[in-house]
Amino acid sequence: VQLQASGGGLVQAGGSLRLSCAASGGAFSTYTMGWFRQAPGREREFVAIINWSGVSTHYADAVKGRFTISRDNAKNTVSLQMNSLRSGDTAVYYCAAAPFKRSIYAVSPERYDFWGQGTLVTVSS
Repeated sequence: VQLQASGGGLVQAGGSLRLSCAASGGAFSTYTMGWFRQAPGREREFVAIINWSGVSTHYADAVKGRFTISRDNAKNTVSLQMNSLRSGDTAVYYCAAAPFKRSIYAVSPERYDFWGQGTLVTVSS
């Protein structure tokens, strides 16, 4: 499956952004989808994961209550609504797909087989 992320940009602290990821070429509705991020000098970390049906989600503690992941299986898209952004949220954000209805608690990037190209989010303080 091919993934194309979009929606990054520059925003002031306290602002909002919405990231989108469009999938093609695979059985999207069977994939667990995740958003990960990587800040300069740091390892890639999980941000939010949603199961194949969209019923179950899992968030990193750092974003819980501020970010919301959602998906539209009819449109083969997954989104990340980011509110109350902080300077610590500055990173390149990646969408990723894991096949076979993988558990939403599989948060290691190594568990994801397909990756988008990343979109940069910069939060100014």
